[in-house]
Amino acid sequence: MKGKKIAFGLLLLICVTSLSSCAPKGYESHEAGFFSGLWHGFIIVFSLIGKLFGADIGIYAEHNSGFFYWLGFIIGIGGFGGGSASRR
Repeated sequence: MKGKKIAFGLLLLICVTSLSSCAPKGYESHEAGFFSGLWHGFIIVFSLIGKLFGADIGIYAEHNSGFFYWLGFIIGIGGFGGGSASRR
């Protein structure tokens, strides 16, 4: 039983690390569009956890395409957490 808890903890740590590594950091050479915004919105929970522990990761891409990036970002946030709020 104790071994399963340790294995679960390690698996969770690996998942959080790998998902937060996709978060934007600093200035990027390419412009982030709708699908980048969608992905960044989806992984915002993991980005925030990494940010709380002092990791140097970004929450959103600074070099983005504007409206369509933010549209994807908001949809990504809603699809991850807010989309299931009305379900009982």
